[in-house]
Amino acid sequence: MNVLYFRRRLRLIAAAAALAIIAACAGKRPLVPPGTAQPDKYLYDQGSTALKDQHWVDAKDDFQKVLDTYPQSPWLPAARLGIADAEYGQNTPESLVLALNAYREFLTYYPTNTRADYAQYKLAMTHFVQMRGPQRDQTQTRDAIQEFQTFLDHYPSSELLPQVRQKLREAQDREDEADYTVGLFYFHVNWYPGAIDRFEMILKRDPKYTNRDGVYFYLAESLVKLKRPAEALPYYEQVVKQFVQSEYLLDAQKRIAELKTTLNLDKKSTGTGVPPGR
Repeated sequence: MNVLYFRRRLRLIAAAAALAIIAACAGKRPLVPPGTAQPDKYLYDQGSTALKDQHWVDAKDDFQKVLDTYPQSPWLPAARLGIADAEYGQNTPESLVLALNAYREFLTYYPTNTRADYAQYKLAMTHFVQMRGPQRDQTQTRDAIQEFQTFLDHYPSSELLPQVRQKLREAQDREDEADYTVGLFYFHVNWYPGAIDRFEMILKRDPKYTNRDGVYFYLAESLVKLKRPAEALPYYEQVVKQFVQSEYLLDAQKRIAELKTTLNLDKKSTGTGVPPGR
């Protein structure tokens, strides 16, 4: 009985070992076929296919073989870029750091390469995809803005320009939204000088902020609260002039009418045509 038991156990172990070997062989990446005329290109093409199929680890492995085995290969720059793209594709905090370093390395080695603009774009994107919400730390947002601006400075004729401008606008809006959130908080806790400083900073730094109608409106409201109506009026007027669909439009129009009446009365009462305090 014991002999039969042990024989069965041995057969099971042998079968399991055979299955493991078959599985390992099935999952193993094929080597360069003997007699391949351009083995470096073969590896690069194989890596490119894996990259397209989002097999990030396999792609990185193939590209790395080009670097390690064929240091003089004309496919070396593309393989370095492929490694960066594979790290980027994995989209983890660790792989994005590796991707960022790989794109920087590519730009250091090949600053005049025809794909240098692409490397700079993806370098910026490693920060962009890590941007946090408006109420959280904006370090990645500011880094993305800086790298997109570097792109505009170095590659003004690139075909990637439309994408870069769009992503830059999104990143700038995120930074602006973060400061706008702070300014709005100051307004609601009645710290109007702090709100004014924050809103004015946004307009000075980024006069094209997409949602600046809210900045104009609450900047004007803050100035009114501090009894500076003459300074507030132009900001209400900007809401009406630039944002015909703004949620603040009706309130801004109402405020304009009120302030013009008040300011005209002040001018008449002083008899100078100039608001008091001017």
